[in-house]
Amino acid sequence: MTSLAGTGVLLRFNLRRDRLMIPVWVAVNALMVLSMPSTLKGLYGTEAERADLLHQVATNSSFRALIGPVFGDSLGALTAWRVGVYAGALAAVTGLLVVVRHTRDEEESGRQELIASGVVGRRASLTAALLAAAVANGVLALLVTAGLASQGAVGAAAFGLGLAAVGMLFATTAAIVAQLTESARLARGLTAGVLGAAFVLRAAGDSVSSDGSSVLTWLSPLGWLSQLRPFAGERWWVLLLFAAAVAGQGALAYALAGRRDVGMSFVPTRPGPAAGRLGTAGALAWRLQRGGVLGWSVGFFLAGVVYGGLTDGVADLVGDNEKAREIFERMGGKSGITDAFLASMTGMLGLVATLYVVASVLRLHGEETSMRAEPVLANAVGRLRWASGHLVIAFGGSALIMLLAGLGFAVGYGREAGPILGACLVQVAGVWVIGGLTVLLYGLAPRLAPLSWAVAGAVLLIGWVGPALDVPRPVLDLSPFGHLPKLPGGDMEWGPVLVLLGLGGVLVAGGLAGLRRRDLTT
Repeated sequence: MTSLAGTGVLLRFNLRRDRLMIPVWVAVNALMVLSMPSTLKGLYGTEAERADLLHQVATNSSFRALIGPVFGDSLGALTAWRVGVYAGALAAVTGLLVVVRHTRDEEESGRQELIASGVVGRRASLTAALLAAAVANGVLALLVTAGLASQGAVGAAAFGLGLAAVGMLFATTAAIVAQLTESARLARGLTAGVLGAAFVLRAAGDSVSSDGSSVLTWLSPLGWLSQLRPFAGERWWVLLLFAAAVAGQGALAYALAGRRDVGMSFVPTRPGPAAGRLGTAGALAWRLQRGGVLGWSVGFFLAGVVYGGLTDGVADLVGDNEKAREIFERMGGKSGITDAFLASMTGMLGLVATLYVVASVLRLHGEETSMRAEPVLANAVGRLRWASGHLVIAFGGSALIMLLAGLGFAVGYGREAGPILGACLVQVAGVWVIGGLTVLLYGLAPRLAPLSWAVAGAVLLIGWVGPALDVPRPVLDLSPFGHLPKLPGGDMEWGPVLVLLGLGGVLVAGGLAGLRRRDLTT
């Protein structure tokens, strides 16, 4: 087993490096799941209300596409239905980020070659990366199982294992893609594309079948999670599908890892032009990030179309349920259920846009730590000019994806395009504050820059879970999104928006000042 020599040491090293990222992602996912039973109990406390909900979901293909089919009326079954798809997707993202970070990222930066010069087996790094993902998903499974045990121990165990299985399946997918590509950015993007395709397949299958029997549903691992049916007559054999997929993909990743040199790949990157379109630092930044901008733009536009199409039916789904109406009003204002729904959905997309701006700003950190920034800065390119190219894409791209989300809402809803576009663009102020904080951390203390993911995770948690749990207003105000006006339907308040935009500008200026004065990472 010399090919696995040093795996234990590398695993401890990986877990130490991820001592912030893994706990934050796992905690956000677990809290999202564990907060749901109490919320659902307040929304659908009687059998009649739950029966009416099941009828609404069974007859509303749009909501099945968005959330999935529901197989039982217990609080546990409703919890698995309400958050299962999104918790599974979040577990998948955690798995792919961990694996790519400790495989292709290490090779791209040159650190893997240094590690390989020691007493380290050929497949030790891949094994340690997969084990780190397994630790993250194992902790998630334990937290979910323990937290939902009061709803039924067997169902809780099934749900926890299902979430962990989805996370490990996409971790092994990332392990394969990391062998095929030379770029960590491309590896993350391709694996995320597979996850997006899985979501689309599941949505298409669930929209045409109320019991999940569609072939399209079974083609998606996210569909397998719902077919496990936690708290509703568990289908334990579905876990065998996950086990077979994880084992098969893991074996393929190991086979590929043993047939290539360190730093190489089976699909080499095509060389690009050295002049012309890449004659400026801004053009180079666009070349590096254009794929991400395109992917986020398409995703936000389609999300807007889906949410806009659901708007007309939201009043029927909420019905006379005062608790559900109160939650929408806390998220989107009290101007009517339709406007409250639109405001809450645009707010949710604004929260998700923080992930884009953090990832885009941190591209600067990746270019610096991989030492690709040094050749650029060795020419007649100053640090501020180099950084500005990436920041224009980060901040301008966040405004673009929110604009496209607004256009998607207008297409799906079919009316009131102006107010919806305004509601989406208002969210940009909150997104830019998080982006500015990321720039500040990167510029002053690059080792702390990854903490931006923790900040984004905390903002997501406050925005998603806070209104449902009716947390105190001071907690909601910790997020910049808590100060934005509730549009459409509410009054436009320019004061908070301008303050947040100014704060974002100050944070960016502070980060650029720090970048100009400090040494580059070596």
